Amino acid sequence: MQTGREAIDSLLRHRPSDHVPCHDSPWGDTITRWISEGMPTDENGNAVDIVEHFGFDMVGCGGWFDWQPMQGFSEVVEETEAWRTVRNGAGGLLKWWKHQSGTPEHIDFDMTCREVWESKYRPLLMNPDRSRLGDLDAVRKNLEHWRGRGRWCSYGNQFIWENMRGSLGDTTMYTALVTDPDWIHDYCRVYTDLYKWAYKILIEEAGKPDGIWLYEDLGYKQALFASPRTLSKLIFPYYAEMVEFFHSYDLPVVLHSCGFTEPAVPLVVEAGFDALNPMEVKAGNDLFRLTEKYGDRLAWVGGLDARILESGDRTVIREGVTAFVEGLKQRGARFVYASDHSLSTNIGYQDFLYSLEVYREHMML
Repeated sequence: MQTGREAIDSLLRHRPSDHVPCHDSPWGDTITRWISEGMPTDENGNAVDIVEHFGFDMVGCGGWFDWQPMQGFSEVVEETEAWRTVRNGAGGLLKWWKHQSGTPEHIDFDMTCREVWESKYRPLLMNPDRSRLGDLDAVRKNLEHWRGRGRWCSYGNQFIWENMRGSLGDTTMYTALVTDPDWIHDYCRVYTDLYKWAYKILIEEAGKPDGIWLYEDLGYKQALFASPRTLSKLIFPYYAEMVEFFHSYDLPVVLHSCGFTEPAVPLVVEAGFDALNPMEVKAGNDLFRLTEKYGDRLAWVGGLDARILESGDRTVIREGVTAFVEGLKQRGARFVYASDHSLSTNIGYQDFLYSLEVYREHMML
């Protein structure tokens, strides 16, 4: 039987694999719940490593460098028992939960016009310092550790779309997509160059991983945040350039995008991505339909409706996991078994373990 690393590498490269590999991503709050329900801990009371414990086959080993213009900058503007409001290095003021997982509330943004970008922030990205990359030795050791355990090891980071949202804010960003596309192009050009600089060093000095993840949430329920036409003109050319850069190192690339992504899948294929994650069902994605249309060109990481796991009903879990895995196998899909969303606190520990038992009953190809 192939290792998880071998199986994932095969399916991303259109070669036969002998089983369906496995991956998932629980929230920190979910891990806290699972500890209270019997998940093992170390001598300090912290959860044991989830990759080893659950037998996941994919693991992130680095790639998260400091992309913000004001390197290392973080200013706490206000703090309560529940919240911390922080100004980031791109001038964005975001309100974060202190004791639970969740996306931040957007409060205020400094980068509200091209003039501010050009005068205050853009110059800080022109001659990047290697200190943005952090500890390369730690990345190298992490890569060696997990590769020695047969895992498919990736580098990953958010990219231009998420960076813009955290820098310009939604109002300025969506307005600029229509009224000032030259600013968007310049922003994307500067950041694409920064990422190519950073990953060249990471790959050549810290070590070559097995693949890359780019995290870009392009959709919400039943819709994309911007039309495919707008994305094709202003965003996807830079995705394609970044994918080509990684492919020059013979590295497959996974695009992560929560929300309804189906209208953008032709763009994802055209840009050269090798796989898409997570195909969120409740947002409107139908992975069986996507497989029938694009399965010969894309692999999938995820797609199991997380509400099946949240049901807490063993019959629902068994039937749902079985139908998902067997349905994709029947359609000839190349896929990594995983949910369509981060594992929430609505999922019980024993129920998740049971779902993995069912998956393993059906994992062989």
